[in-house]
Amino acid sequence: MVKKNNLLGFAAQDIGHLGLVAGMCKELDIAGIIDREAGTQAHNKKISFGKAVVCMILNGLGFVSRTLYMYSEYFDEKPLNHLLGTKDLRPEQIDDNLLGRALDKLFDLNVTNLFTKIALKAVKTLGIKVKSLHLDSTSFHVDGEYRSSLEQGESCIKLVPGYSRDHRPDLNQAVLNLMASNQGNLPLYMQAASGNSTDKTVFPEIIKKHIASFQAVVKNKHFVGDSALYTPSSLCLLQQNKALFVTRVPAVHKKVKEIIFSTNKDELVEIGEGYFAKEVKSNYGDVEQRWVIIFSQAAHEKECRTFKKTVKKGTQKEQKEIWHLQNQEFSCKNDAKKALNKCKVKLKYIAVNEFQIVEHKKHKAPGRPKKEAQAKGSVYKISCQTTADLQKIAEQESRKGYFILSTNDLNYEKFPPQEVLQTYKAQQSVERGFRFLKSPDFLVSSFYLKKPERIEALLMVMTLCLLVYAAIEYKTRCQLKTLNLYFLDQKKRPYQNPTTRWIFFCFLSLHMLMFEGDNIRVGNLKERHRIILSSLGPPYEYFYYAERW
Repeated sequence: MVKKNNLLGFAAQDIGHLGLVAGMCKELDIAGIIDREAGTQAHNKKISFGKAVVCMILNGLGFVSRTLYMYSEYFDEKPLNHLLGTKDLRPEQIDDNLLGRALDKLFDLNVTNLFTKIALKAVKTLGIKVKSLHLDSTSFHVDGEYRSSLEQGESCIKLVPGYSRDHRPDLNQAVLNLMASNQGNLPLYMQAASGNSTDKTVFPEIIKKHIASFQAVVKNKHFVGDSALYTPSSLCLLQQNKALFVTRVPAVHKKVKEIIFSTNKDELVEIGEGYFAKEVKSNYGDVEQRWVIIFSQAAHEKECRTFKKTVKKGTQKEQKEIWHLQNQEFSCKNDAKKALNKCKVKLKYIAVNEFQIVEHKKHKAPGRPKKEAQAKGSVYKISCQTTADLQKIAEQESRKGYFILSTNDLNYEKFPPQEVLQTYKAQQSVERGFRFLKSPDFLVSSFYLKKPERIEALLMVMTLCLLVYAAIEYKTRCQLKTLNLYFLDQKKRPYQNPTTRWIFFCFLSLHMLMFEGDNIRVGNLKERHRIILSSLGPPYEYFYYAERW
């Protein structure tokens, strides 16, 4: 639908930031890659599978607080044909049937392999040099009832309950495994998994099937993951593939607590930005490795603030347990002492300084006994005094801010502790991607589709949205620095690192004006818009500067 203004002789449609999204989709040839994989398509189709996917990306990055699964109404006031490069396509033709068939086709083409082709095209187009790959996973809950896991089939993911990262364990889950580049934060690999899958079982399979291929194509030096990667099977597979890894050693590992409690801050060497480190050699899973013990001053202060709240709650809880213990009745002194000793072992925040085992006469009748009444027997109760265990609390507080990183890159000179730390900190690239996918504006933390196959395909479309979003940010920042251009931030200060969200926000006010004779103009173009468009180049300028369709 077009907003007509007969008095002024033109019609208007909202284009906003969608020209930037369409420009990146065109530059990465997303529709072309999908259509070439899909093969010959029927001539009576309204649009190709590839352009149907671009429609979903335009909707997903529209930030209109609607679910990603399309609504034709979204394009009612958008220059649909201009954005897609089509003719005579009407918004009502972008319906559930068309998009459902597109999702089915994506599933048939293998969403993981297809996405990887598009992602590698992005790496080549943008000239990204990948130093490290970062692997992580997250879950999305799905609404509605689905068939049992046995009825869902063998070829697709299972929508079943599992560990929920978004705190909805009551609903079925779908898991998304993601691998991103350190430079540009681009997702380069995605794989949908069943809701009950775990990182410790899925990560080894990903390593076994794909790590060697990625090393050959993107030539990354290190492979990075969180503590879920630190398992014997994963480390052995990485070693067999001659892949250098950096990962965090789980805090539950039996040697971690021993090393941290035996490490004094005086032994550590400052490596910059409030971090201190030292190294020890280790062997785990038959893999020789370096353990880098890291102390973060900022993390220490933050964890200590949290720890004080924990101490307060823990002290109240332990005092309550002691109160209940003092009200228990025991048949003998030994039972009372055993119960007290068992309780004392569990105490973390208070200490029992003095205690007594007090004998109490037990009478047959309830209430106050008569003078001549004889006691039936004796029971024993614990009477004790408690204070805060300052020594234990101080010891626990002194261990805050420590963690251990592991790497099999044994070249200390070329890969010193500060480089190990910086490589691991880039893990936030994939975590940032998950935050984007789960943000309220993107609105796909939950979804409902009739078939699990379509949910698997929808996870790919979601990751394509993230790819386009990250690619726009990376290219804009690089070009602004290359051309020595500056963009104004929210406080009207010039800078060269704008976020995609801020760029999109600045483009929201743009409308496409269509005059008689199919002449078009984009109204309200300002200098800040021209800076972004000139930095991105002709594929993007076309959507805002073209005079004719």
